[in-house]
Amino acid sequence: MRFPRSKLTYGIVAGFSCICSLRAQEPAAHPRVDIGRMFFGLNATPNPEAVDRGQKMFVANCGFCHGSNANGGNSGPDLVRSVLVLHDEGSGTQIGPVILNGRPDKGMPKFAFTESQVKDIAQFLLERGQSAVNRMNYKILDVNTGDAGTGRATFQQRCASCHSSEGDLAHIAAKYEPVALQSRFLYPVTHTFPGMPSAPVDPRSQVTVTVTVPGGKTYSGALKTIDDFSVSLIDSDGEYHSWPLSEESQIRVEVHDPLKGHEELLKQYTDADMHNILAYLETLK
Repeated sequence: MRFPRSKLTYGIVAGFSCICSLRAQEPAAHPRVDIGRMFFGLNATPNPEAVDRGQKMFVANCGFCHGSNANGGNSGPDLVRSVLVLHDEGSGTQIGPVILNGRPDKGMPKFAFTESQVKDIAQFLLERGQSAVNRMNYKILDVNTGDAGTGRATFQQRCASCHSSEGDLAHIAAKYEPVALQSRFLYPVTHTFPGMPSAPVDPRSQVTVTVTVPGGKTYSGALKTIDDFSVSLIDSDGEYHSWPLSEESQIRVEVHDPLKGHEELLKQYTDADMHNILAYLETLK
């Protein structure tokens, strides 16, 4: 018996408004909610201009030892994971004394930076740290790196019994960007997250269920819920049905999941298989 996928729903909380006159008022514009920042508890927002200035200073003066992205270099440690930098939170109060006084015992010289220059470097390091934490802002540059010929052979072996490049998948690459296309064949029913492309769920992917009750009568429809204790469905007339599940109830349940094959293949794919199949699908334009 297969349990249905759970759905993740994001809610947006709106504020209360006051009626100040009988005349209709234009609603106030709400600022864009950054789900990633909220989820990971990122409070301070780096100043983009300060980050740009700080990056230039950091690369010119600190990049040789700490790396141009502050991830560690020839002799300096990774500052993105530094506890001191994390505690600084872009203020410069924690890392300022280290920059200005240096650490001679560890080979770090002192730098004669102004207070504003220290703050700019602190803002750059804050941005680097938050970029590493906030995975929802990751930018996917290129996922189409496989071999189309090998992907075609894998497709014919594992996918052609249900799909056809001349039928349901004709011109599929013209409908979806590579990242979305990869998501569609690996996870046909996807949850939507900020920055993650999605597509309408195909009605043909609907999980259905047939319930046979004592006496032989059957009920069929879209699966609503199922667990160890009960099963429910909505039939073609839109009517809701639910039954308790136990040995005494003698109810038989058959779940029909048209995407079961995708789920099983996901357990078998290697990384190379995924990239190669995508490369082949990208030729179907």
